[in-house]
Amino acid sequence: MVRDAIEMHLPDEYWVEAELSECREHSGHCYMELIEKDEHSNTPVARAAAKCWRQTWIMVKPNFERTTGTPLRAGMKVLLRVYAQYHEAYGFSWIVSDIDPTYTLGDMARRRQEIIRQLKEEGVFDMQRELKLPLFAQRIAVISAPNAAGYGDFCRQLEDNAYGFRFSITLFPAIMQGEQVEATIIAALNSIFATTATSPVASASIPSDLPPFDAVVIIRGGGATADLSGFDTLALAENVAQFPLPIITGIGHDRDESIIDMVSHTRVKTPTAAAAFLIDNLRRVSESIEQAETFILNYVNEHIRFQQQHITNLTTLIPTLAQRLLSDSHHRIELLQGRLPIAIERRLTAQQHLLEQTALKLQGFDPKLLLSRGYSITLFQGKAIRNPQLLKPGDEIETLMEKGTVTSIVR
Repeated sequence: MVRDAIEMHLPDEYWVEAELSECREHSGHCYMELIEKDEHSNTPVARAAAKCWRQTWIMVKPNFERTTGTPLRAGMKVLLRVYAQYHEAYGFSWIVSDIDPTYTLGDMARRRQEIIRQLKEEGVFDMQRELKLPLFAQRIAVISAPNAAGYGDFCRQLEDNAYGFRFSITLFPAIMQGEQVEATIIAALNSIFATTATSPVASASIPSDLPPFDAVVIIRGGGATADLSGFDTLALAENVAQFPLPIITGIGHDRDESIIDMVSHTRVKTPTAAAAFLIDNLRRVSESIEQAETFILNYVNEHIRFQQQHITNLTTLIPTLAQRLLSDSHHRIELLQGRLPIAIERRLTAQQHLLEQTALKLQGFDPKLLLSRGYSITLFQGKAIRNPQLLKPGDEIETLMEKGTVTSIVR
């Protein structure tokens, strides 16, 4: 009765909007769990099973993945064309006859734009591009699946470069496809950061306060190219954007950039392109060093030539300059010889006049001149007495006058 009622009252196909809470393949069929959430509380308010049988799935799946660049997975919003079916043993379900990938693509784009907006509001969107890739970026931390063909290509290209540059590569394994992409890449970044913070640099020629890595490379290649949704998450983008070392991404796809491509220091298409980027960086540095070496050599040679020419010019000029200097000196001596007697006579006259003035001044201080004016000078033990308090009874004093000396005893 339930089956007949459903088939009678829902005879047509319908387009249903829903979110996938579960999606799995089995025996060529696809089994889904659909939910609808309340817009305000995000709580599921409706739930239904959906099935896409093999003959439909083999056509729907490639079209969906080709359009969206990712397979169906839990958490996606989808638009399904379905018809209702009720089975006594398995209950109610929608039978999927088609999927509109553009609806999912639009939802993915909206989510991407929301993540980008949030990263910009947090001020971390451009943080990686503010970092500078070291000139000698040779110590590389690589995040990749260990057995991925892209990782092997990356290593071979670095090792076999035409310039003979040497690179040190340390692998930090991660899952690069599926639902564990975000968690494993973040874990790898944390391991690199921990190594950077605690491990000493192995080379004795490098100061120990430098980190053990110059850059981080996130590469993916050799696997399925459809599932790249794991690289478009907020948590992963925040970790990449705020990482203290330059991050180079070579995820290996030609569609629109993933969000971690947008926030990384440098984005290239493939793992081999990432290797080429690092080689080219060293090539440019090497060429700059060679150019500087050539410039220094040319500058030194030019300076030597200039100094040699200068010495040659001086060798030619020195005799002439010496002769001219001797002639000028001789002429100066002759002039001085003519001026010297006059200068000496003037100096002697001035000194004689000064002596006469000094003698006149000294005559004014002559004690005899004072005595001739009626003054006298009293001496005690050869020294003039100004204060009578310094004398005591019995002291013998002498009084000097113009016409002679008087000796007295103090009473």
